[in-house]
Amino acid sequence: MSNPLHLDATAQAELVRSKQISASELVDLAIAAVERVNPQINAVIHPRFERARAEVKSGRSGAFAGVPMVVKDLNCQIKGEPYHLGTRFLKNRKFVATEDSYLYERLCRAGFVTIGRTNTPEFGSTITTEPLAYGPARNPWNTEHSTGGSSGGSAATVASGCVAVAHANDGGGSIRIPASECGLVGLKPSKGRVSLGPALGESWIGGVVEGCVSRSVRDTAAMMDVLSGYETGDPNTPPLPVRPYVTEVGAKVEKLRVGLLSGALLPGGLDHPDARASVEATGKLLQSLGHHVEVAHPAALNEAEFGDVFLAIVIAHIANDVAALEKSFGVTLTTDDIEPGNHLLAQFGNATTAVAYLSAVSWVHAWTRRVVSWWLPRDGKQGFDVLVTPTLAGPPPKIGALSGDDSTDRIREIMQYTAQFNMTGQPAISLPLHTSASGLPMGVQFVGAPYREDLLIRLAAQIEAAAPWSSRRPAVHA
Repeated sequence: MSNPLHLDATAQAELVRSKQISASELVDLAIAAVERVNPQINAVIHPRFERARAEVKSGRSGAFAGVPMVVKDLNCQIKGEPYHLGTRFLKNRKFVATEDSYLYERLCRAGFVTIGRTNTPEFGSTITTEPLAYGPARNPWNTEHSTGGSSGGSAATVASGCVAVAHANDGGGSIRIPASECGLVGLKPSKGRVSLGPALGESWIGGVVEGCVSRSVRDTAAMMDVLSGYETGDPNTPPLPVRPYVTEVGAKVEKLRVGLLSGALLPGGLDHPDARASVEATGKLLQSLGHHVEVAHPAALNEAEFGDVFLAIVIAHIANDVAALEKSFGVTLTTDDIEPGNHLLAQFGNATTAVAYLSAVSWVHAWTRRVVSWWLPRDGKQGFDVLVTPTLAGPPPKIGALSGDDSTDRIREIMQYTAQFNMTGQPAISLPLHTSASGLPMGVQFVGAPYREDLLIRLAAQIEAAAPWSSRRPAVHA
């Protein structure tokens, strides 16, 4: 048998189910892989190897019984285990979670075995995983480069071949960006599709969503079936899918109307040749598959005000996160406790009035209608099915390139295509379809109409069959 870790999670589950390998053997292989490569990539910050082994021995049931995975140190709590949000403050206090998240309960019911918790930037507030608390996660393709963020530790663990799938979440690109930089599949679900409970109702006005990074479209589809669904008290109730997402893989794809966006959204913005090339090549591929492709995108995406409004919402929520920690522990947090950048953002957030915040929310709601109308037929106009953009406006940056006092503008430029769809609540998926001139992965983003994960999965599976990526291996690989 070839190395089972090189298979996707669906295939691993079948090996266990058919008794070609035991769950204990599979978990031991994954643990050994983490022990071997983690010193190079710093992706897993809290191993739970012995607990994982004990859980396997006690038995697992479900579609993914015995399949190892990792969870991110943000928005996925495991009762009695470390949960630090990437902060020195919680790390130094050896804080442990007091309850399981609904997401973790769903993973357990599906049979997954969690072997560790992964590195994340503090509060998940940036697009590179370089927290002071744990040090930078490093890209398996080139360890001098970023993994992306905020799900960078999860993406590096999957890309390096230690596990086939990992928990991730996304408030402005934090699933799609690491997927792009590490050569993975990363689907950001629609608003409210996966519960944030019981700790949270919604965050960043519903922009924060839970999901995964994986190496195959069918694993991503299967994970959507595992994670999706209403939980008691959730503030959003998305429509149920017509059928299981996994059945969309391999299903017939109708001729789609596709718009391409490859250039800078704002005048003078970053227009990287690799980003442009990735979209142009994808357009040709889609045409060869029988789809109608044209250069087009929602005009509202070019509105410069979006960046400032998005930031206003984010800083208010960071201020709230900091205030919650201060209240819980009865302290005032300083730059000895949280990173200077987040400390400053919290100060700005505290200076934001309730009226200013609600004004930003109202602007987003009106702007969302302008954006989403591009997908939906109205007044006799035909809507589009899919928008194609670069996931990022350039290849993975080097470690340290997005830090410093002047980093905000650089971050805005490189993530110019992602955060919009957190605010609109639309599903978007990054697929590993391009390699930069320097040999690093670059993803291409596909955006669907609200709640059309089914269509994105169906199209992604068609693209994966036409332009497979499963044989690619990074320099650091188990």
